[in-house]
Amino acid sequence: MKSVLIVDDNLISLKQISAQLSQTYEVSLAKSGELALKICGQMHPDLILLDVEMPEMDGYQTIARLKENPELMHIPVIFLTGNRDTATEIKCLKSGAMDFITKPANSDILRHRIDLHLEFSAYQLHLEHMVKELEDNIGISFAELLDCKDYNVAGHVLRSGEFTELLARELLKAGTFPGQITADDVIQMKRAAPFHDVGKIGVSDLILLKRGPLTDDEFHEIQQHTLIGGRVLKTIYDRTPSQHYLKTAITIAEGHHEQFDGTGYPRSLAGEDIPLCCRIISVANVYDACVTDRVYRKGFSHKDACQIIRDGMGTRFDPRIVEAFEKVHDKFYAIYSAANTTSNDLRMEMLS
Repeated sequence: MKSVLIVDDNLISLKQISAQLSQTYEVSLAKSGELALKICGQMHPDLILLDVEMPEMDGYQTIARLKENPELMHIPVIFLTGNRDTATEIKCLKSGAMDFITKPANSDILRHRIDLHLEFSAYQLHLEHMVKELEDNIGISFAELLDCKDYNVAGHVLRSGEFTELLARELLKAGTFPGQITADDVIQMKRAAPFHDVGKIGVSDLILLKRGPLTDDEFHEIQQHTLIGGRVLKTIYDRTPSQHYLKTAITIAEGHHEQFDGTGYPRSLAGEDIPLCCRIISVANVYDACVTDRVYRKGFSHKDACQIIRDGMGTRFDPRIVEAFEKVHDKFYAIYSAANTTSNDLRMEMLS
């Protein structure tokens, strides 16, 4: 059963509309805009019927607050008001409402409008999900072209997103960085993380796949992949500015090799000057690099990889992010083990 939140400062109106809808929908009631926002934060209704004229926080202020919250901004809102003038209707629609119904509303019309907008909202969310999935698959496939040069690092692109999301969600849940990370930020980081090494497209394969130690000049060229990646992604973002996650991808590409003590590259940033998304993926990236076989060495055990990250606490890594890693490192191992099993199966299939 779909849920509908009715917001009206008039108790009689609340009861009347609730009686009209309670047989068809799961109905919640709020006598103020402030209470409505609290309820939305807890239950995420499928649709909101919102009165325009309310004391303290009117309908326009309430919908504005909803639209500011990434988790609530997609909830369809239908305004209910006794005003029948055109100016009010235009203002309601311009504020972001899906529809406008005058009170008292006919129960059949009200249910019809609600059903119509619930269906449209569900279709819109489905379409957005399909488009996002298509965009991510195209982008990740592009990034994975780099991994195709060496089977030993296959899957790193996808795992980087999963590891980054795992760490970011733990930090969000713990409230480690209040005001610096939201649920939407976590989604953006997961989508952006797979592009962190895209700049390697501009680095010679002879260096990327070299089995021995790198010379100083070769290491300098490797370092340039951060800046190359930033430039490549900025060009893509300039052409598709609606893809907001690419802004995060640019930041990550440029800064994922910065170190907490300022000894990283390309800009030698330190501490809080390093963007939070870069500090998070730094831990995720190093874990995957440690446990994965490379052309020049075998991968380390999970235990040794965890110890390497602990040893880098306060120097290479932000201590607060290492603390979060300690709480979820077993999930890191589970993700890597599952991906590695799939990769080995695929490799054997290709060789058979």
